[in-house]
Amino acid sequence: MGKKKQVDDSIIPIDIAPSDPDYNRYPVSKHRSCWIHVVGYLRASRKKITKQEAQRLRSLKLTAPCFLDNIPCRARSKRRVTRRKSTSKLKNKLDSGSFECYLETLWSRLPADKRDLFTRLDCQWFAWYRKASYREKVLSWVKRKEIFSTKYVLVPIVCWGHWSLLIFCHFGESLQSKTRTPCMLLLDSLQMSDPLRLEADIRRFMFDIYKAEGRPENKQMIYQVPLLVPKVPQQRNGKECGNFVLYFINLFVKSAPENFNIDDYPYFMKNDWFNAEAVERFCERLHALACNFH
Repeated sequence: MGKKKQVDDSIIPIDIAPSDPDYNRYPVSKHRSCWIHVVGYLRASRKKITKQEAQRLRSLKLTAPCFLDNIPCRARSKRRVTRRKSTSKLKNKLDSGSFECYLETLWSRLPADKRDLFTRLDCQWFAWYRKASYREKVLSWVKRKEIFSTKYVLVPIVCWGHWSLLIFCHFGESLQSKTRTPCMLLLDSLQMSDPLRLEADIRRFMFDIYKAEGRPENKQMIYQVPLLVPKVPQQRNGKECGNFVLYFINLFVKSAPENFNIDDYPYFMKNDWFNAEAVERFCERLHALACNFH
């Protein structure tokens, strides 16, 4: 009989509480660390979870920053991975933990000179901001990001189980600027769901950010900042929205002008910006990279 494998007692399962924003005050690297420890423990102990535990993990979908069931990262296999298997996770609707995992992988592969033009917010912050009890905490996190010092701010949004991408452009510039126009872009791959249903919350979020920074602009001026919704390519089913947001980020970061001028809108953001096959190829490559990256 083989010798029983020792399990490191310092690596123990943790109790995940995704509904509490305090859990997510740490950087993404902290998130990755926690699920690596959990997955490492389960692998090392070869422990089988009960039906109740499996149900509990499933119940964390779309909210858990350490959601284990959909984490795309795994140990590298010696067997050749088929294309069908390499896209299996991205064929499901992405939960917030998987989204952040893929986004971190994508971000590491984007050109450094392009990344320097951007700041990105955690994908759950906007949803938490909409809850009055968490609003001040979220605004304090945003303030630490110093978003007025960069050209663009990426705000992935997941509300009502649907992903979209909000982009703040030139928030550090004067609201009267003609060449670097402060504005907002809302990219949504399911426009039939009425993206502007979020407009009131978006404008309140924007105003509170300005207010928290002590900016001199008054409320009337801030509420006049344009919110533009370009007609971008649309998803084909109810599961692709998260994939589209990742692809929006990939293409926008690579193609965004250094100075966004509203007179040149919509730039490249049109119906023919890309096709479904391009999204599929992107997802295949991203999943393979994520497996190796983590």
